[in-house]
Amino acid sequence: MPAAPPQPSPPVTLEAAAAMLSMLRKLAREAEDVGARLPEEARKMHQGEIEARNIRGAASREEVEELLEEGIMLMPVPPMEEDLH
Repeated sequence: MPAAPPQPSPPVTLEAAAAMLSMLRKLAREAEDVGARLPEEARKMHQGEIEARNIRGAASREEVEELLEEGIMLMPVPPMEEDLH
């Protein structure tokens, strides 16, 4: 029996997208900004060298790919409104 074709995802409403963005920005505001030390701090937490906490910062695409390959979960968040000006 052939596999059923994949079903399309329901469209995302503007309200749902705005709510998600608002939630992500709230989480980012509440996280400690570690700047360019993000990869280093994430690895230390993952390896149990330091206590886990919510952090945010900057990482290159290559650094993000390395962290993900190491099993370290992270999520890109769009820039804060004040960072755009």
